[in-house]
Amino acid sequence: MASTQLTSADLQSILSFTINLAREAGALILEGSVAIQSASSKDSDVGEKKNSVDLVTEYDVRVEELVQKKLKSQYPTFQFIGEESYSAGARPPLTDEPTFCVDPIDGTTNFIHGFPFVCISLGLIYKRRPILGVIYNPFLDHMYTGIKGHGSFLRRGLNTEPVKLPLSSPPKPLPSLSQALIAVEWGSDRTQTTINAKANSFSRLAGNPAQGVAGGKMAHSLRSLGSAALNYAIVAQGGLDLYWEIGCWPWDVCAGIVIAEEAGGVVTGSHDVFESSSAETFGVVTEDILAGRKYLVVRAIGDTPDENGSAAQKRIIKEFYASVEDVEPN
Repeated sequence: MASTQLTSADLQSILSFTINLAREAGALILEGSVAIQSASSKDSDVGEKKNSVDLVTEYDVRVEELVQKKLKSQYPTFQFIGEESYSAGARPPLTDEPTFCVDPIDGTTNFIHGFPFVCISLGLIYKRRPILGVIYNPFLDHMYTGIKGHGSFLRRGLNTEPVKLPLSSPPKPLPSLSQALIAVEWGSDRTQTTINAKANSFSRLAGNPAQGVAGGKMAHSLRSLGSAALNYAIVAQGGLDLYWEIGCWPWDVCAGIVIAEEAGGVVTGSHDVFESSSAETFGVVTEDILAGRKYLVVRAIGDTPDENGSAAQKRIIKEFYASVEDVEPN
């Protein structure tokens, strides 16, 4: 039993605080982007890479330090997991206590290039389950939020009303992968085994079986936003039908899991995890799934006369995992 008990009112208060914090962090991210683009325009090709990477690291650390300091001041008993602190060796075990799970800048390659799909991802884990999420893209001023059991929302701009997710109500049907817009990522692991497995998988998802691609699904298209958190958010929104990832970490997906689930989406782990799930455990994001580094999220799917939405999600996941290759993340 956790010693800290969170009520619905507590969660609403935490959400308000983290929204404001995300905006403050977003301002720092925008400042960093200006600095990186300025450095890139002044330096040689050799120096540009070094200086851009150094600046990304600097702003990654600055944003995480800002967020950690503010959260620690407001919620001194809560635990904290963050990308930069984790990389530095701080790896506390997950407990039942409230634990913030934060990626200060998700989409660092985009950040370097000035591609405006960069965000801060603020998640809260409680009793080992993701329970609250805030994802903020300061370049587009899109704020995604969600609390377990209370829905998820998108606010475009500061002085606008939040819109409940998904944006399509009722959700659209999804007859097969051939009608799907699928998010995938190459990721940072560029070893031959991983690259080959992903390339083969992407080829089958996009390829036309009538034109020689064995097992081709002829999906509408594949998209790579370069940010796991934003991929989750746009699946929740309904703009992407599903998102598959191998190699992410809990801070990349924690907030997005809550936002997607509260929009009617379903999250599962690896192929083996999906195959071994029961009717009771399907769609339950356990600690093992959260930390498993293999994720598949499918948007809300509308009921049809022949199939309810949950059954459609299972069907799509089964079709998807029959089409891609599994690989162990490095």
